[in-house]
Amino acid sequence: MRKAFIAIAAFLVALTIMLGLYHPFLWWIFIFTGPFVILGVYDLYQPKHSIVRNYPVFGRLRYFMEELRPKIYQYFVESDTNGKPFSRLNRSLIYQRAKKDNDTIPFGTQLDVYENGYEWLSHSIAAISHHELDVNPRVMIGGPDCKQPYSASIYNISAMSFGSLSQNAILALNGGAKMGNFAHNTGEGGISDYHAGPGGDLIWQIGTGYFGCRHHDGSFNYEAFAERSQTENVKMIEIKLSQGAKPGHGGILPAKKVTPEIARIRLVKEGFDVISPPAHAAFSTPLEMMDFVKKLRELSNGKPIGFKLCIGRRSEFFAICKAMIETGIYVDFITVDGGEGGTGAAPQEFSNAVGMPLREGVAFVYDVLSGFNLKKHIKIIASGKISSGFDLVKNIALGADLCNSARGMMFALGCIQALECNSNTCPTGVATQDESLMKGLVVEDKTVRVFNFHRLTVQSAVELLGAAGLRHPYQLTRAYINRRIGQNVMQSYMETFPYIPEGSLTQTPYPSQHELGMALSTSASFAPTDYKVSAVDYQNASAHSS
Repeated sequence: MRKAFIAIAAFLVALTIMLGLYHPFLWWIFIFTGPFVILGVYDLYQPKHSIVRNYPVFGRLRYFMEELRPKIYQYFVESDTNGKPFSRLNRSLIYQRAKKDNDTIPFGTQLDVYENGYEWLSHSIAAISHHELDVNPRVMIGGPDCKQPYSASIYNISAMSFGSLSQNAILALNGGAKMGNFAHNTGEGGISDYHAGPGGDLIWQIGTGYFGCRHHDGSFNYEAFAERSQTENVKMIEIKLSQGAKPGHGGILPAKKVTPEIARIRLVKEGFDVISPPAHAAFSTPLEMMDFVKKLRELSNGKPIGFKLCIGRRSEFFAICKAMIETGIYVDFITVDGGEGGTGAAPQEFSNAVGMPLREGVAFVYDVLSGFNLKKHIKIIASGKISSGFDLVKNIALGADLCNSARGMMFALGCIQALECNSNTCPTGVATQDESLMKGLVVEDKTVRVFNFHRLTVQSAVELLGAAGLRHPYQLTRAYINRRIGQNVMQSYMETFPYIPEGSLTQTPYPSQHELGMALSTSASFAPTDYKVSAVDYQNASAHSS
């Protein structure tokens, strides 16, 4: 192809010269042939791209087609059910509800009900009309030491920071939360003017960078926390231990992105790199973490304090529960983020291969809290690809009290799953700071769409409750959800995730599936202890004596 290009280029140059000599006006042809030849000569000698070097000019078509590939696949290749991370079926449902369009489907399900993994709800002959049910069920969050418990919707906006999302997106999300009386998690980027402006209820998330409550050296600033946590809009405080999209991974905010506005919101130095470490500096053991929780509760005048995590080493969660038992200090809620959670940008290995999926995470957290007799004090929030009424029902049946959604709410804003969240080129103005793209997102319109999506999704969950013969979400148990695990094998969640007896982790013998976690955990440390355990200790993880 290199030789062919040289021959074509020589021919074009010669032809242009001959025509130009024949008639001066024809020198204008060089406007078309000149760039082609010049670009091709550059391609011949550039050292970075082998295909372009071997196929001058024409090799560049590869990059053009790669740019088009996601769009072509989404619009012309993928079916309604096989799109990732969210199928067209899921996306269309959200769009329809956000716009209050017809959200029914004709001619039956497109799902293969005989495929492994298919799930369904056990309905009742004694079904209850949804007109008789509470269409806006609430959950009271606040343990024995909480002075300002919060009545939360069963469906809320998950953590998304200003910076990851545009100011218009944040304004529309919080405006929708205000209209629908549900909560909006700030994300770890702090409380921006766009979170606070519309007046919707806020869950202030505090990550390892302590944005909005930090000193310039990165240490926790208790005075700043007290001031901001006592504002009226802040209803709960969430300590972020890890997130499902990239658990155990820190981050860096480059200096060029630390604008005066970002510096003011996050309490960082303008024009300097800002590091979010992978672990907290304000505490280093489960016992210290409980002291930190107590301090934040006092400084916020008794607002609910909780933490968010994606389950990794099970022994670490046992350690946290042991610390709560020993200190008598309980968190008010725990947000369980699944490994399928999303973010604007995450290393592929972390996103694909680190962190427990949501279903297993919620069941595990519920069982352990119940085993320690702690569940009565603590509410569980499930987060991870929850975008329909059935998603709500499934996770509540597993043990969650309420659910959060990030990407579902982004779709309600108009997100088209362009998969450009990490490039600042989001075509819908949702996940970008490009002002020209941001203008495409009209806050007043998208506020209503967020409100509609939330209301109709909760309503669909309530209708499913009625179909199962239930009146309240807390009546759901794992027995109501079924899953196909083989050609002729079906199990309820009750069989897949059997409950353990309440209080069974407060005395031996422990349930067999949790013996090892109890043996390897200590309230004095998060650090893994299994490197000290011999093979014999593994086999005898729990002594069957008091």
